[in-house]
Amino acid sequence: MTVKKPAKGAAKGAGASGSSSGQGSGPGGGQRQLRVRVKTAKKRKTSSTRWLERQLNDPYVQASKREGMRSRAAYKLSEIDDKYKFLKPGQRVVDLGAAPGGWSQIAADRVRSIVGAGAGRGQVVAIDYLGVEPLPGVEIVMLDFTDPTAEAKLKALLRGGGADVVLSDMAAPTVGHTRTDHLRIMGLAEQAAHFACDVLAPGGVFLCKVFQGGTARELLDVLKRNFGTVRHVKPPASRSDSAELYVLATEFRGEKPVE
Repeated sequence: MTVKKPAKGAAKGAGASGSSSGQGSGPGGGQRQLRVRVKTAKKRKTSSTRWLERQLNDPYVQASKREGMRSRAAYKLSEIDDKYKFLKPGQRVVDLGAAPGGWSQIAADRVRSIVGAGAGRGQVVAIDYLGVEPLPGVEIVMLDFTDPTAEAKLKALLRGGGADVVLSDMAAPTVGHTRTDHLRIMGLAEQAAHFACDVLAPGGVFLCKVFQGGTARELLDVLKRNFGTVRHVKPPASRSDSAELYVLATEFRGEKPVE
């Protein structure tokens, strides 16, 4: 088992088509972007003004609007998959904490749950308590993943009761206290990892959001015991000033986590 650090260098982004080589796909899209400056209004806080200005000048936000993606987060998954190529036609994918649906859009395109046929037709099952507007090729469950009934409902929807890829971009609501926020998101990550180890087929893949500052020992213990390779990745679409990081575990051995 090997644990790898984040790879250096930027991966190429992909747009709605899921192609990393398409013209006009992803940030830029062959168009020059002019910087927009926002003036502070009387009723708007300075922090809100900075956030709005960043959104207006974010190339991924612009690309998501131009290409019909649900969110800029879609490019995080597309960039990671462009580099590690774990989404393949015919696979069964579970998207945990899917709202508003950007990751499900990318997954549906790449596993061909929209236009595939026979063995080449994939499946994407998405779950979120916030709900997700209907997406082609995606089965949506409106339920909190931590609900005791969630795992059984997801398995009932999956072909053969199992999955080939489990994705988790879940994040608990923040309270502004760094340590508390870290513990909350790591708690969700651990739950997602145990679910992945229970539902994945041998050779399966688990991709999950964590926070920089140390991946909890419990999570790494589960992943190292059950997967051949575990890496930390930070795609270009993840803002440099953000503490978010992703752990990518591949080559699932088919073992179950020890409770």
